[in-house]
Amino acid sequence: MRTLGADTVVGLLVIGSGVVLMAAGVVWKGRAVRPLSRVRARTVDARLYHRHLLRAADLAIASSRAAAGPGEPAIVTVDDVLRVLDEQFGYVWVPHWQARDALRRQYERAECAQDCVTDAYQQDARH
Repeated sequence: MRTLGADTVVGLLVIGSGVVLMAAGVVWKGRAVRPLSRVRARTVDARLYHRHLLRAADLAIASSRAAAGPGEPAIVTVDDVLRVLDEQFGYVWVPHWQARDALRRQYERAECAQDCVTDAYQQDARH
């Protein structure tokens, strides 16, 4: 009967531990991307949705500022935010009031009153 050498044993240990680490990484990566708990998954989705709303408002403000001529105020509308949400983030339907609130928040944060005009402060009975 043939015995295994020390190099062979070390090689098998390295390969075995690598396989175990790869299997653990696949399992843990799945948890980090999509939590197993429904409550945690909803919480993650809500945070991501809110982050996308604010980012869409930022992008709408930036594109309006870029489109404005020198000395002209940038005109940012709630419909611009809704368009960015649809085109960039894939949200086909978003409540108008949520887009309006996100635009208000980012408008104030970016101090846009100096060079921007928005309809986010108008109360619209249609929406």
